[in-house]
Amino acid sequence: MSGLVFAVGLVIVVVTAANVVFTLVLPRRPAGIERLSLVVNRVVRIVFLALSRAARSYEVKDAMLAPAAPVALLTGLVVWLGFFIIGYACMLEPTTHSFSGAFTQAAVSMFSVGTSQGGGHADLGVDIAAGATWAVVVTLQIAYLPSLYDAFNRRESLVAMLESRAGLPAWGPEVLARHQLVGIIDALPDLYSDWERWAADVAESHTTYPVLLLFRSPEPWYSWAVGLLAVLDAAAMYLALSPDASASQARLCLRMGFTTFNRIAKTLGWPVDPDPNPEGPISLTFEEFQQAVHMLQEIGYPMELTAEEAWPNFRGWRVNYETTAYRLADRIVAPPAPWSGSRSHLHTGPVAPRRPPQRSPGAKVVAVVRPDAEVSPPRRRGTLTRPKNPR
Repeated sequence: MSGLVFAVGLVIVVVTAANVVFTLVLPRRPAGIERLSLVVNRVVRIVFLALSRAARSYEVKDAMLAPAAPVALLTGLVVWLGFFIIGYACMLEPTTHSFSGAFTQAAVSMFSVGTSQGGGHADLGVDIAAGATWAVVVTLQIAYLPSLYDAFNRRESLVAMLESRAGLPAWGPEVLARHQLVGIIDALPDLYSDWERWAADVAESHTTYPVLLLFRSPEPWYSWAVGLLAVLDAAAMYLALSPDASASQARLCLRMGFTTFNRIAKTLGWPVDPDPNPEGPISLTFEEFQQAVHMLQEIGYPMELTAEEAWPNFRGWRVNYETTAYRLADRIVAPPAPWSGSRSHLHTGPVAPRRPPQRSPGAKVVAVVRPDAEVSPPRRRGTLTRPKNPR
């Protein structure tokens, strides 16, 4: 019986150590025992979502959800500690002949790095192994944090730059509108090229380190998921409305963008259609698309096709990423931007970005007005505020 208990403890220690290595050292998408970290992240997320239900504005909800990521990291560390103590306690039980004494000795050995005995007969090998294990885990966790925050900073730098190009919250047609208004449509290919590289980086980092999905942007109305969706919509409209004049960078950006969404979805265990029907239905309606095209026409955006002619191509692009993007935006409680789906944890519909007036020396200031995004009826009591200083 003692041998069986020791074997069970050894298995627990080995499996937990493997999970630590795969999570902190081996850069790859979690699978098998590596998915323990995903379970921890999911539980922490559910707890914070429950706590944030009391929020009556999006800014407050965002602030309440912000600590979820560091709490998830600490919770994962505590879970590993618990499994190691249980495993080493089982390995010490044949020596101590008492589970309570074995648990005490295992805990003391881990926190004292194997230099102190908690009671019972000494088992020097197991005591030292317990202390060394925890020292290695803590060291790996400390070394893991710089990589994590470096990936976070790389993600947020381009998202912050998108504010002047797409507004807050970001919206695809607004990207095209602002480039037209300031006469920099020729800069769109570079924008798509930058976001193609950015999407590749996010696909790698967020599938390797899924806890990054819990890290929220420093500003409430910023969102990497909404930003990527806005850039993809802008690229799809760019290609659909002006197929002859459009640059190839837009196609490459779209391909990498929906690949990023799909890779993250697979990491979370969501079903993904690898080859959606380009003529299949999408949630975005033709009326919404037509309204955006009309807004672009009013400011003189160059188009080769009408909304009716461009719609099939736009739909053919959007069907590749809409479902996954909407589900991800809802999961991370991203800002309720237009064309980004509904939010099950918010009480309002989409919030339209406001465009600042066009200003030039000596000229009369004229505010460019466009229709607001439609706000759906509240799902339950309470409303969310609009951004205090939207752009």
